[in-house]
Amino acid sequence: MLVDPTTTFIGRASGRSMEGVGIFDGDLLLIDRKLTVQHGDVIVATYNGLFVCKIADMKNNQLLSANPDHPPVKITEHDEYCVEGVVSSTVRLHRVPSEFKF
Repeated sequence: MLVDPTTTFIGRASGRSMEGVGIFDGDLLLIDRKLTVQHGDVIVATYNGLFVCKIADMKNNQLLSANPDHPPVKITEHDEYCVEGVVSSTVRLHRVPSEFKF
């Protein structure tokens, strides 16, 4: 796992919308700001004030979930939208350290 500390940050997945691509609630996401978003990439973005982890559908200008229970989100000129980075890898903790337990 190659990580550039100047362009990479870590986030935590929340929810079930990305289970279809193997990202589960609580997984750690390595997010690289340097990578250029390509169609089909898993990204982290801010969308109308919320952090989201979605699949970038560059052809239809929408954000896709990897769970059929979550419909696509069309990005319009009225939305506040900014890609924060591309998810380059994930880490699943099987024993969560006590400082991370809720």
